[in-house]
Amino acid sequence: MASRSPPDPLRVSLQPHWRVARADGEPLDATALLDLLATVQATGSIAQAGREAGLSYRHAWGLLRQAEALFGEPLLLRGRGRGSALTALGDKLVWADARVAARLQPLLESLASELEGELGRVQRRAPAVAPTAPMARLHASHGFAVAALREQLAARQVPVELRYRSSLEAVSALAHGECDLAGFHVPLGEFEAAAAQRYLAWLRPDQHRLVHLAVRTQGLFLAPGNPLGLQGLQDLARPGLRFVNRPEGSGTRVLIELLLQRQGIAPRALLGYDNTEFTHAAVAAYVASGMADAGIGVQTAAHRFGLHFIPLLRERYFFAVPADALQRPDLRPVLTVLRSPAFRARVAALKGYEAAQTGRVLTLGETFGD
Repeated sequence: MASRSPPDPLRVSLQPHWRVARADGEPLDATALLDLLATVQATGSIAQAGREAGLSYRHAWGLLRQAEALFGEPLLLRGRGRGSALTALGDKLVWADARVAARLQPLLESLASELEGELGRVQRRAPAVAPTAPMARLHASHGFAVAALREQLAARQVPVELRYRSSLEAVSALAHGECDLAGFHVPLGEFEAAAAQRYLAWLRPDQHRLVHLAVRTQGLFLAPGNPLGLQGLQDLARPGLRFVNRPEGSGTRVLIELLLQRQGIAPRALLGYDNTEFTHAAVAAYVASGMADAGIGVQTAAHRFGLHFIPLLRERYFFAVPADALQRPDLRPVLTVLRSPAFRARVAALKGYEAAQTGRVLTLGETFGD
């Protein structure tokens, strides 16, 4: 019996969902409420927020009254002719939702990608279905250019199994044959040699190549308008100033340690040094919500959360890949997208990113010297 053509790859999407309730009451489906509050925060109009959420004016007010009864205090300040504004509680709910999304999105994307890979493997094993090519495995620290690559690959129906993890974990996984591309980033300038050495312990000049993804700017995240008047890295040691960090093993944590060492600041002198967030966006959301006064990350995240940004340095982001895998059928379409003008334009449009060399394949010697 002839086998059927392989089906289109399945796409999995996972999203966080809020439900709020008291022990003896009906739960509130808070997802619609949070969307409504976020739009009121942005527009100052409950009517416009309702329209954008697809709710009638009456339904929007009903949802708000239900939530206010549950929380026991108002979520909106209502002024005649002056629109609507969120109360402190309403504002806190919106920022909490932003932090949840920033913290969980990469984890959920990784899990969704793993599920897609598992489902694809099950489909390939079905006897009546024609076999399909294996899926490229990409392990990388989360970044806006990596997320843009995943979007472009999905749009072109190029299958890839993406797992977000720290730069050091990704390069280690490549050395152990657990992935095909490993994303990591190294600062330009005085810290390049020290930072690169951590990754070069896993990479071999005769066995690996580097695909240039982007140059991006890292710097200080501060509250909008910089109300504390911070001037630079040296101000992180101010008594009482709250810092939010990145996890051990991440490329930005390596960068933070090198920057503090140069400045002569003991890491434990920073209040909140042990408070960590997994992504640049999560750090930005943490600062934007007022839970910390400062963090360090890429300019794109600061821009998206409306934060004040002080540039500290530029860095290069690479994908390490086995040299003998560059012509493999499962990797060629990924490299084609990386080199495409459309993807280069997408990266260049990100605030703080440069894409002039995006897609270029380099040796370790060309990149870091012999």
